[in-house]
Amino acid sequence: MENSDAPPLTAAAAAPPRPAGTPPTTALWDAGIRLGAAVTLPPLPLAPVAAGMRCAGPLRRVQHTEGVVSIFTGIDAAAPGDILLVDNSGRTDEACVGDLVAIEARQAGLAGIVVWGCHRDSDELAAIGLPVFSLGPCPASPRLGPGRGPAPALPPLTGRDGDSVTADSDGVLIVPAAAHAEVAAVAGQIVRAERAQAERALEGVSLREQLGWDRFLERRRTDPGYAFRSHLAQVDGALE
Repeated sequence: MENSDAPPLTAAAAAPPRPAGTPPTTALWDAGIRLGAAVTLPPLPLAPVAAGMRCAGPLRRVQHTEGVVSIFTGIDAAAPGDILLVDNSGRTDEACVGDLVAIEARQAGLAGIVVWGCHRDSDELAAIGLPVFSLGPCPASPRLGPGRGPAPALPPLTGRDGDSVTADSDGVLIVPAAAHAEVAAVAGQIVRAERAQAERALEGVSLREQLGWDRFLERRRTDPGYAFRSHLAQVDGALE
């Protein structure tokens, strides 16, 4: 933040909402496992800057090589509703996204920012309201040029432009564009099944009864390799 004496930001209500009907990351992951789709997680957990932040949309990737020049170039190339993935190689010794970048991204209609690195201006970002996910806060600005130390030896963050990104309180998940529709449909089924099971459980019908636990145990006696996932598919249940 350029001016620490500036008044607090209060425009959070203008942040783009999460698209209606978007399944949570947990259901998308379970759907990807069920379908054998190449759903991926970052090599290290990414967390929201503020509780309750969530977003979903197509990925627009930018490599953080020239500081804000790289980010503005990525915003220029992005479409409204995209999620900007700022790849700073997983660095935790500097922050590459702050309040001014978030305001610029929000004004351009982006749905959120995912940082493979750190953010700063945490309080201001929470007030702005644009969903931002990162490895955590860091007060240091980027140190570009000859004096910059080496990046950590971490696996690269996967994901190509156009892949589907979903981010919520449980983290960030990337679904290949070609598999998104099928994964999202199955994830929706999982969400509906889990909600129905939760309602019945609160009414007094235990999950073990709903999911035919006794039948699963009986099958396991004669087939020790029988997996509970297979049993859930047989009874149209969801429990992960």
